[in-house]
Amino acid sequence: MSAMQPVETIEVETLTVGCDGGGGALGHPLVYLTLSAEGKVECPYCSRHFVLKEGAKTGTHGH
Repeated sequence: MSAMQPVETIEVETLTVGCDGGGGALGHPLVYLTLSAEGKVECPYCSRHFVLKEGAKTGTHGH
């Protein structure tokens, strides 16, 4: 049995994402995270990586 699971990377189509760890009772409190200018953010609780899906329309200027 492995001591650490690989960090999950989730593609999203919005600049703000909610993360609760995805583990039901084993998860963590729901937190809302805002993607950086580079289009990514890491959850401070579970270290999941959220990245902006290529071609996503975010409603920012120029789209």
